[in-house]
Amino acid sequence: MQLSDFGYDLPPERIATSPARPRDSARLLHVGKTLTDHTIRDLPSLLTPGDLLVINNTKVIPAQLTAMRGGARIGITLDRQLPDGTWRVLLRNARRVKPGDELTIDPAFTAQVLEVFDGGTAKLNFIADDFYAALARAGALALPPYIARPEGLTPEDERDYQTMFAAEKGAVAAPTAGLHFTPELVAALTARGIEFAELTLHVGAGTFLPVRTENISEHKMHAERGILSQATADKINAARAGGSKITPVGTTALRLLESAALPDGTVQPFDGETDIFIVPGYEFKVADRLLTNFHLPHSTLLMLVSAFAGVEKIRAAYAHAIGAKYRFYSYGDACLLERA
Repeated sequence: MQLSDFGYDLPPERIATSPARPRDSARLLHVGKTLTDHTIRDLPSLLTPGDLLVINNTKVIPAQLTAMRGGARIGITLDRQLPDGTWRVLLRNARRVKPGDELTIDPAFTAQVLEVFDGGTAKLNFIADDFYAALARAGALALPPYIARPEGLTPEDERDYQTMFAAEKGAVAAPTAGLHFTPELVAALTARGIEFAELTLHVGAGTFLPVRTENISEHKMHAERGILSQATADKINAARAGGSKITPVGTTALRLLESAALPDGTVQPFDGETDIFIVPGYEFKVADRLLTNFHLPHSTLLMLVSAFAGVEKIRAAYAHAIGAKYRFYSYGDACLLERA
């Protein structure tokens, strides 16, 4: 398939620039044999007792920094932390930077440039007494480019762009399907007999980058760091063996599940990087359903959901959602997809 196969026209007013309030009042489109309209609060009734929801517990960090190299201003967006503690980053004004340079973020927070790569990426070693404290002091949230904040980020964004499950620091972007959950919804799901399992996939800056090749097989995914424990693997394998359905909350959880799965669908512990690229034709090993938001045209995530639910089913679902005035993208509404 080609990139042009994954386009659709979205009226600008359908792009959500703030979440539903309360979060679980967002709309939910169930995409199965038919298309049915619900709200997130209906999720317990759409699942079966014993089913397992797999959530991503990554925590969004303030990943945008501004540094100086002499008189040159350098923009830094963190991408992912590497096993040696250094960071892969995206740079603005990268042509002014070379290996060996020192970038000054503030007097107590600097970065040494170790390597510079094609495409404006680099490897940096940050120097601070406490990296995350320095990041909280000097960094800013990296909201998606389609959420306009001409006056700057708001205090609400700091709260809104974080899931209730956020625990493990390291994500540049939120796993947005998890934004819909509230303590009340979790209580209702638990009362219904729905189980939960956690994993960690630190969403990187590459999630914002467009696909630039018409032949999608030529696209190279940015790697992201993922951790799936033995306890989570055991819980998923036991649920599958007992006939329960597995529902990842978000494409990030699904991608890590598929990265950790053997061909027979058995899930193993995972601790490393994944650059799995899921397109139509992919055979899913673990997930039976997928809870996810509505994704950008021509994006790798739209390709993933098309692989999961079927290309024509997704086209019909998105046309329905646009006609029914659903809200799209990170702060928008959600859909529950049944696997084709």
